Amino acid sequence: MFIIGELINGMYQNISKAIKDKDKLVIQKCAKEQVEAGADALDVNCGPQSRDPISDMQWLIETIQEATDKPLALDSSKPKVIEAGLKIIKNKVIINSTTADAEKLAVLVPLAVQYHAKLIGLTISTKGIPQNKDQRLELAAAIVAACLDQGLAAEDLYLDPIVLPVNVAQAQMRDILESIKEFKIISDPSPKTIVGLSNVSQGTNVRSLINRTFLVEAIAFGLDAAILDPKDAQLMDAAITAELILNKQIYCDSYLEAYRKK
Repeated sequence: MFIIGELINGMYQNISKAIKDKDKLVIQKCAKEQVEAGADALDVNCGPQSRDPISDMQWLIETIQEATDKPLALDSSKPKVIEAGLKIIKNKVIINSTTADAEKLAVLVPLAVQYHAKLIGLTISTKGIPQNKDQRLELAAAIVAACLDQGLAAEDLYLDPIVLPVNVAQAQMRDILESIKEFKIISDPSPKTIVGLSNVSQGTNVRSLINRTFLVEAIAFGLDAAILDPKDAQLMDAAITAELILNKQIYCDSYLEAYRKK
């Protein structure tokens, strides 16, 4: 399981303040804590309050790269912000993200190819969020086709089925999980799969429990990666144990500790 830590995001008050004040210590502490908790990569998002997202994205990248060489997922809905980050990044990089819209694919796929970046593709379009598995598969196939046509290997693409809050879209949960499995048969070699995990528990009262239960089920359906809070120890333990039960990890009595050391 490839874990992308979600906590360097301007939506969080402490991160927003650190970006505004250009407080490197807060950002670097957050980066190091996520890596120590098991993050394989770090999401980087200036947040909606940023008045100069291009400058803020570049400052965040430079600041984080002083603290870790882990891959960074540049998270913005604005291609110009993504491109500004790609121009200065030294770490391995993931573009987070494109939608299935042709206009966005035409901009972001070539950037991924040019900068040897991996790309997250959201199965969403200008028509809105898909309402069933078939709609998700249709959008996923369009993303895969656009990537292959423009020279991005399927192995460098992560498809996101768009996880919705369980308290408003309970009937869609099964379809979302089945989409993860079926995305793998769109092409050979197959694209990878990813979810923004915290969406599933948005607005609920037992967020950690819902997050880790959904994650375990998604892993059983073949999930490759997730954007989540790696500092949630119970969540991380659940993910590690799920992979153990699926024979993706070797058992020992101290397997949780062994996995984290790895």
